[in-house]
Amino acid sequence: MTNVNYFKDQFSALQASDPNDLLSEIRKENFDTFNRSGLPTLRQEEWKYTNISSLFDKDYEFAADQEISPFLLSSLEEMRIKGHQDANELVFLNGRYVPSLSEVRSPESQLVVLPLEEAIKSKYKTLVALHLGQSSGYIKDGIHALNTSFIQGGLFLYIPKGQQSQHPVYIYHLSDAGQQHTLSQPRSLVYVEAQAKFQLAETYKTLGTCESFINEVMEIVVEADAFVEYYKIQNDGSNAHQTNTTHIRQMEKSHVHTVVLSLNGGMVRNNLNLVMDARGNETHLYGLSLLRGKTHVDNHTMIDNKMPDCYSNQLYKSVADDASTSIFSGRIIVQPDAQKTNAYQSSKNILLSEQASINAKPQLEIFADDVKCSHGCTVGQLDEEALYYLRARGIPKENAEVLLLHAFAADIIDQIKLEPLQKHTEKLINEHLSLS
Repeated sequence: MTNVNYFKDQFSALQASDPNDLLSEIRKENFDTFNRSGLPTLRQEEWKYTNISSLFDKDYEFAADQEISPFLLSSLEEMRIKGHQDANELVFLNGRYVPSLSEVRSPESQLVVLPLEEAIKSKYKTLVALHLGQSSGYIKDGIHALNTSFIQGGLFLYIPKGQQSQHPVYIYHLSDAGQQHTLSQPRSLVYVEAQAKFQLAETYKTLGTCESFINEVMEIVVEADAFVEYYKIQNDGSNAHQTNTTHIRQMEKSHVHTVVLSLNGGMVRNNLNLVMDARGNETHLYGLSLLRGKTHVDNHTMIDNKMPDCYSNQLYKSVADDASTSIFSGRIIVQPDAQKTNAYQSSKNILLSEQASINAKPQLEIFADDVKCSHGCTVGQLDEEALYYLRARGIPKENAEVLLLHAFAADIIDQIKLEPLQKHTEKLINEHLSLS
């Protein structure tokens, strides 16, 4: 088992090899948290449906720098999203940003891309010092602290004021689990200046048959009148496990739009946090899980309304077949100063198998008295009347079911505003449903 002593040895080696004052301090504070907290267990309310500790009954190795083989290059080429030739393509290999594999096509006046260690020594060091690690104030469990304890090979993105770039950023996470069980911990900090528009998408691929575990943290800071679109596409193997934390802080009145799509994988946990730090913020959160086999996907969202006149809308859908498990926990907090908050949350779910399970937990915590907040949850099966209607017109049962599942997923897929990414996603769903 990968135990605390193993992490202590790795931590000491990292601190000795990279004694940067800022990173060393952040790492030490979080490693102390990890030592106190340990890995999350089922006894913790936020983890009651996901037994992450069971994944650590094997020896993981921290991924090290490695030679770029032709096989890795061909695998990277296979996972590229086609149709957007001017996109910025950034590559993480085993949790570390690799500039030599990445292609930054936007000019520096529109997008600044730096390894995190370089950003700390650059003119952006004040921004990094101010915002790196802010998510630790909201997520205090050991798995999040573990990522922050081992910040290395991270990524810094800066979108300058007023840049309305049409060149999105695609981040490809490639894990090599061909020879050993691999633990990788990507870390990113994104700063979006005022009046800028930024589009970001992340995808994942694991090579080999050993177990891979990605423990990722991304922090996004959004300034006044900026517009951010964020997409996460998860379609990996059953030996690929993930915990992902995306922490978005809206510093001034701004707009955030997110879509999380989960198809295949082992154990997947997604934490998506929105902190509304200014009056008039707006955010839209969408999620879709189409699960088969023994895939386990646990989506947790948190929207903290701290100031008045903010608006949020959440729609998460899931389909669970075979022995898969889908979990959704959505938490909306309305602080005392957040009057005139409008917050809506909906979780819609379909069970296709008696062995599958779905757990949904919408939560409202309201400390203001002039608000409009609501939440709802449904769990059911495919519409029998609609299924009968299609079959009465000569459509075989399996094809009819696929048509209904496509219709169920459509209003989430329509929220992907990047056309090449939407086409890529539709192709993945067609392949996943097997009848296209």
